[in-house]
Amino acid sequence: MQGRAMAGSGRSDERPSRQINVILRNSEPPVISQPVPDTEAAPAPAEKQQGAFMEIRKELEQLVGLDNIKTLVYEIFALLQVARLRSDAGLLSEAQVFHMVFRGNPGTGKTTVARIVAKLFQKMGVLSKGHLIEAERADLVGEYIGHTAQKTRDLVKKAMGGILFIDEAYSLARGGEKDFGKEAIDTLVKAMEDHKNQFILILAGYSDEMEFFLETNPGLPSRFPIQIDFPDYSVDQLIQISEMMAKERDYILMPQAILKLKQHLMAEKLESEYAFSNARYVRNVIERSIRQQAVRLLNQYGGSSPGKLELMTLRTEDLKVDSKAEKKPGIL
Repeated sequence: MQGRAMAGSGRSDERPSRQINVILRNSEPPVISQPVPDTEAAPAPAEKQQGAFMEIRKELEQLVGLDNIKTLVYEIFALLQVARLRSDAGLLSEAQVFHMVFRGNPGTGKTTVARIVAKLFQKMGVLSKGHLIEAERADLVGEYIGHTAQKTRDLVKKAMGGILFIDEAYSLARGGEKDFGKEAIDTLVKAMEDHKNQFILILAGYSDEMEFFLETNPGLPSRFPIQIDFPDYSVDQLIQISEMMAKERDYILMPQAILKLKQHLMAEKLESEYAFSNARYVRNVIERSIRQQAVRLLNQYGGSSPGKLELMTLRTEDLKVDSKAEKKPGIL
């Protein structure tokens, strides 16, 4: 597992600001991933734990890169497995705190890993439900004094037995002392103390901004024993992800289309050092290409079928991307 990343050049003033995308709205329920029956968490038998981890490991291995995260998940599994063995041997086995901080750019797999971790903890008997509630600033911060604390407590209540995942958590500290975001932070800190081992809090966001955020409350850093970095994907990894995304949808990318995409990604990463959204960006490219392919086939074949292979094939002309790479000679 990689250690804590040091903040780069201090505050993130050099970065372009990002608009906060609201996952939940006041009138909508929180996003909850596959809740399971509400039962008391209990340690699973060793054999069952081993089988549960093999399922999780298989799911993790399908993810591109993220070697440090895969190592972390195995460390957690080993800790829980040995804790059970120690308990069976009559040795002390204290409950661990698993609150986490995920640092990295958009599209680096933070939410995906949070869902896998939730599933692991449920199968290992750490969490009674194993559901994941995704939230952002708008879901915690209210409009008047006292409203924020209540909204935050309500979210924590919904997360009991599972994981509360707060993306762009640094936005809670952006408004200064008079902003209601500070009230949300204080309420979260108290909830972590009052409800130990009843839920897990994962805070996620840009690396530098998360460093600043953790400094806003003296009680925060020590409450997150697991802090891990999600590095940007390399161009080769993004190509691998794009081929996997196409395959999942029963499409294939022609070699020339892959070359065009590789050129585009190299240029895009150079042009958008901070705004580039990694796998999320690639997904948008693939989905747009699928739409373009549909238009091309309809225009070319009308109502007749072009055949199975042609229906699956994404060609160079289907990739509608800005040709930044073409403006940079020698980029390959």
